[in-house]
Amino acid sequence: MIAFVVRLKSRAHFILQGKTGANAAAFIGAAERRKRDARQRLTILIAGFAVMYLAIGARLVQYGTAEPVVAGSIHFGDNAVASRPDILDRNGELLATDINTVSLYAEPRRIVDADEVVEKLATVLHDLDWGETYKKLRSGSAFQWLRRQLTPRQQSDILALGLPGIGFRPEKRRFYPGGVSASHIVGHVNIDNLGLAGMERYIDQQGYADLRAAGLTNDTRLEPVRLSIDVRVQHIVREVAARAMKDYQAEAAGAVILDVETGEVIAMASVPDYDPNQPSRTLPDGTVDKEYEKGWFNRISNATFEMGSTFKSFTLAMGLDAEKITLNSVVDASRPIHMGGFTIRDFKGKNRPLTIPEVFQYSSNIGTAAVADKVGIDGHREFLTRLGLLSKMETEMPGVAMPTQPKTWKKINSVTISFGHGVATTPLQTAAAAAALINGGSLINPTFLPRSKDQAASISRAVIKEKTSADMRYLYTWNGLKGSGRAAQVEGFNVGGKTGTADKVINGRYASDINFNAFVAGFPMDKPKFVVLTIIDAPKTGVHGGRTAASTAAPMTKEIIARTAALLGVTPRFGSEDSQELLVNY
Repeated sequence: MIAFVVRLKSRAHFILQGKTGANAAAFIGAAERRKRDARQRLTILIAGFAVMYLAIGARLVQYGTAEPVVAGSIHFGDNAVASRPDILDRNGELLATDINTVSLYAEPRRIVDADEVVEKLATVLHDLDWGETYKKLRSGSAFQWLRRQLTPRQQSDILALGLPGIGFRPEKRRFYPGGVSASHIVGHVNIDNLGLAGMERYIDQQGYADLRAAGLTNDTRLEPVRLSIDVRVQHIVREVAARAMKDYQAEAAGAVILDVETGEVIAMASVPDYDPNQPSRTLPDGTVDKEYEKGWFNRISNATFEMGSTFKSFTLAMGLDAEKITLNSVVDASRPIHMGGFTIRDFKGKNRPLTIPEVFQYSSNIGTAAVADKVGIDGHREFLTRLGLLSKMETEMPGVAMPTQPKTWKKINSVTISFGHGVATTPLQTAAAAAALINGGSLINPTFLPRSKDQAASISRAVIKEKTSADMRYLYTWNGLKGSGRAAQVEGFNVGGKTGTADKVINGRYASDINFNAFVAGFPMDKPKFVVLTIIDAPKTGVHGGRTAASTAAPMTKEIIARTAALLGVTPRFGSEDSQELLVNY
């Protein structure tokens, strides 16, 4: 009995023991799984933190080893690539180049205290717009320009402020060593170094702007662009025009020198002008100086004027070329012409028949009208078109004005146009047409780029006979000695030319007391090399108090020739080779 009980207890014990062992094993297995899962999660977490810290560490190393982008740490060697090509004159003198500079920017997201930043920047940038700058700093954007093209001193002072979120970016700035001297020829660029006017704009129009946009100019040295102008002569021409404008109390003045054999523009100035280093100017109240910006207007190629009696050169050349007159012809200038309610009369007329040289010498409106009448309306219009005076001039300079003419030519139009009223052209194309009258009869489009005689010959076209050109040289020489051209005569240089005094058109009407004056001259007239054309707009006085071209524009021409002839390689000649001898020999 006792043994049986013990056995039963033993079986229960083993049964209980078996159940207890199974439960323990299951518990132990679950614990192991939990530990394993925890270890996996911990491993992933550690790996994630390790990757993150490695990335941060690598970025910090990158920042630590990289040099800061500030002006003081940017080293440009002698062979630094310019973002625009240099511009040179015909002798290699520098007219425009790029210089290295820096611009100030902000990262608004990194700005802690915008008020403090504005206050500190204002201690360096005294004309800083506080409100606009504060708005940029509080914009929350990633990037904002604060000031373009700082001076080295400004950049250094801002660095010393130690402002977080403020940086400097290297840029290019266009620099014009000659300042105002050749502003209308060279032109200028905007803040992003893109050409806006003059030959700067021409360069962009030739494909440079597209190359730059494609990033093809960043690592390539660009060949300089050489112009036809002579910076020495240019400086003189601009100086003469500026002084004439001041002395004669005029609204504007200008001049151009043209090589009659190649069409090259040697110098061209129009005043008022401007400094291309500072194309815009801001007044103390923050507004743009509109009067200063009026200097952008180039009156030599981008404005049209009624050129007055300089057009009598073309009228007489027309009559000679059509063989309607000769130098020995005589026309009746004894009485005014009444036509269509208008009366055509001469200024200080001789009231008698005049020879063709006398018509030119005395600038007879009546005599010139008679020559135009002999040719006829259609022939007159065709001749001026042939000389390029009624169509837009072809040249590299952007912004060339289109001449104006009557929609319908009537006889009265032909008569007034014969002495320079009723057709408006640019002074530059007037100079080019005058060059054709004295260079043997070839019209050559003016150019601001170097051009050889052979190149000019390949593009020139004959517009008048050589005999006509010889006759016009005689007339220019005659007027230079006996007529209004005497005021432009320079001893030894055989200057010939023609004045033009036109009543200026104001609000569609001719103002009898306001003139637009011009003088066109060639020298030396025995073998012309250059044409000089000067203009003076609305002068209030002139030499000896006169307001005509002989008292204003002609003296300008005289000074220009006297000061530039030697630079242009023209040697003075005296004795048997002077102008008087030329007339006798002719």
